[in-house]
Amino acid sequence: MEKTLILLKPDTLERGITGEIITRFERVGAKIIGLKLLVSAKDTASLHYTDDLAKRRGEKVRNLMIEMLTSGPIMAMVLEGIEIVEIARKMVGVTEPKAAAPGTIRGDYSHVSFKHADEKGIGVFNLIHASGSPEEAKSEINVWFKPEELVSHQPAYTKFTLKED
Repeated sequence: MEKTLILLKPDTLERGITGEIITRFERVGAKIIGLKLLVSAKDTASLHYTDDLAKRRGEKVRNLMIEMLTSGPIMAMVLEGIEIVEIARKMVGVTEPKAAAPGTIRGDYSHVSFKHADEKGIGVFNLIHASGSPEEAKSEINVWFKPEELVSHQPAYTKFTLKED
């Protein structure tokens, strides 16, 4: 069993598609163990978008992503399931929406390119964040949730398919 962090970004909430996206995770059997609506403080967004992003795409891009994440309400969610980090990443699609495959969340609901975002001087509005690895998930969950905010439960539909350790 793994846990992963999902952030539904301001563009998801503005478009009113949070329910559709949450439903996709529920349909594959992911268990929601943490969920909250908030407006991120800049400090929290800075902890989320670490220096690793700056190394990969530059400090300017990191700052634009922090600005985007703090531009409106977001929904932070922790999912639990068997190899859920990999499953969630597949469902979300690649980071650049225009390159995301149809059938993925980004492929079905967004189309922005890195080029467009760079030309406009904005962060990439790509609807959603999903942790990239189990280690990243642990770190990111700690940014957004206190341990007591995560709920341990076993939905009835899982009692025959999943055994709690």
